[in-house]
Amino acid sequence: MKPNNIISLLVLVAVAGAGIYYFMYRTTTTTIMGKNIVVIETDKGTIKAELRPEEAPKTVANFIGLVEKKFYDGLVFHRVVPNFVIQGGDPKGDGTGGSGANIPLEIKCQDGAIMEGKEVTCPVALPHSDGALAMARSADPNSASSQFYITIGEQAFLDGKYAVFGYVTEGKDIVRLIEQGSTIKKIHLE
Repeated sequence: MKPNNIISLLVLVAVAGAGIYYFMYRTTTTTIMGKNIVVIETDKGTIKAELRPEEAPKTVANFIGLVEKKFYDGLVFHRVVPNFVIQGGDPKGDGTGGSGANIPLEIKCQDGAIMEGKEVTCPVALPHSDGALAMARSADPNSASSQFYITIGEQAFLDGKYAVFGYVTEGKDIVRLIEQGSTIKKIHLE
């Protein structure tokens, strides 16, 4: 093959790959944008949250995928810290379990850049205000899986360290009633 033909072939493969990636990413984002309200039914009452796929597309897609598989149904809130967070989504119920797949830390800065894989110091687009819905993780920034938490009150010191992907719109009073061991009856999209 002539050098010009090889270069043309490489350019064609690169453009095709970029097009496929764009199409797949765009399709995923478009699909989840229509399902942006999550309903968390607990033994204490119902919590509704608006998901934010524009700011955290991979995190929202992961959460929706688990919701659609009914992964969370019947699990408990295994960690409750008054005036801080309620945390659930662990199939083991002790804070050590997950779904078996991890996602990267994903944080959108106010300047519009979505940063992945590391903690950031930029002003964030989705801060840890009262009722923030975010992914829990271990010390590894890319270890989020299925565990999520909801903040009680503003927790700004978490900004840039954990991926917020939505906010409670109804049921903040229910969030404050959750106790360790409270059950997630089911989670579904509205």
